[in-house]
Amino acid sequence: MVNRNPAGLKSAVYAAIWSGRFDARAGWRTGLIRPLRMVLVLLRDLAYGQLTLRATGLVFTTLLSLVPLLALSFSVLKAFGVYNQIDPILLKFLAPLGEKSVDVSKWIIKFIENLNFKVLGSIGLALLVYTVVSLMQKIEESVNFIWHVPQLRSFARRFSGYLSVLLIGPVLLFSIIGITATVMATPLVQRLLATEPLGGVVYALGQAIPVFFVIALFVFAYRFAPNTKVRLNAALIGGIVAGMLWQVASWAFAEFARTSTQYAAIYSSFAIFLLFLIWLYLNWLILLLGASIAFYSQYPQYLVLEQGEPRLSNRMRERVALMLMYLIGKSYRDGAPAWTFSDLTQQLGVPTYALQRVIESLEQGGLLLQTGDDPPAYLPSRDIGSVALRELLHTVRTAGEERYLGPQSLPAPAEIESILAKANLAFEEQMHELTVRDLVTPTTPSP
Repeated sequence: MVNRNPAGLKSAVYAAIWSGRFDARAGWRTGLIRPLRMVLVLLRDLAYGQLTLRATGLVFTTLLSLVPLLALSFSVLKAFGVYNQIDPILLKFLAPLGEKSVDVSKWIIKFIENLNFKVLGSIGLALLVYTVVSLMQKIEESVNFIWHVPQLRSFARRFSGYLSVLLIGPVLLFSIIGITATVMATPLVQRLLATEPLGGVVYALGQAIPVFFVIALFVFAYRFAPNTKVRLNAALIGGIVAGMLWQVASWAFAEFARTSTQYAAIYSSFAIFLLFLIWLYLNWLILLLGASIAFYSQYPQYLVLEQGEPRLSNRMRERVALMLMYLIGKSYRDGAPAWTFSDLTQQLGVPTYALQRVIESLEQGGLLLQTGDDPPAYLPSRDIGSVALRELLHTVRTAGEERYLGPQSLPAPAEIESILAKANLAFEEQMHELTVRDLVTPTTPSP
């Protein structure tokens, strides 16, 4: 029978897509619903505006740091005698601009060659280095936002990591390009290229190498840029999708630049700069979209329709706290390996931000502590037989009251205070002397 109720049909479709966890569905349903959720959530993120806003901020920071960044790379590469490789790489990146790519490349190279570090002085040099470092930090802040990581790396880790990328990265990049070019120019390889069908296969691989190289760069960024542990499979998924998107965007933008002659008529010589800005924006937006795909691949519990960070209700916070103490206390009692944060997230299927808030409240309440491992694991702060369940639930219920609003800041009439006192008394009577040990100890069901 056909359902003629539009509201009922809409509710059925919504429930089919958004209700339940992935691990509670059959295999084929997970494979069908998960990509659909991914597409809808990415469209929601784009409409929400945070990704586009951060991509715009990265464009501005890139304009400030582009010449200092290339100048720094130019100086390092010049010491190794391979500085002449910058121009071909720039031309490859700017190829979607069409015939204007040569002019833009020459314009950037001219700026680099005219940059005299001796004239700048120590203050000017420090400002140039700062603009380069600020770009790296801006990238880390953007991917941390996508991965829901509130803090940056420590200053020492950022300093060493940024210097490694800025100084060693260009050398490795252009060394690989130079070695590849040298190998391809050897007589043996040239004879192999002249032999069919091997020559056609090698030619096809040569055309595909830039695609694999772009994908590898995206995978590297998604694996190491966020200040959290990113699984390799998630980084691969995000890198492959972002690499394919970049190739499609390159082709589409090249067609756009070739056919948009009206921009040159309106903006004159400024049209080149305008097209360059649009192309930079598309590159950063693709990088952020790929980071989102990697994040949702690793944490599918964030594939929800609502915007912003998923929040837990009061009832769910208590439930999560009991589950945390059950898992951690049981492992502690049995002498099993301690639970890490990523293990707990995967086991409970709770969004990382919400789970982190509950764990922090238990740590501040003196019920949990972290080990010194990397990554840290969680242990009960004392014997599980001395941790009362009423203390556990009270800690979760009152978390944040010392910093925000508490009962003393919201006086209530005597009638309300009486009802709340009765509810608290009933809660105390039900919990009685139950502890976490009772929680993790199996009980024999009544006949």
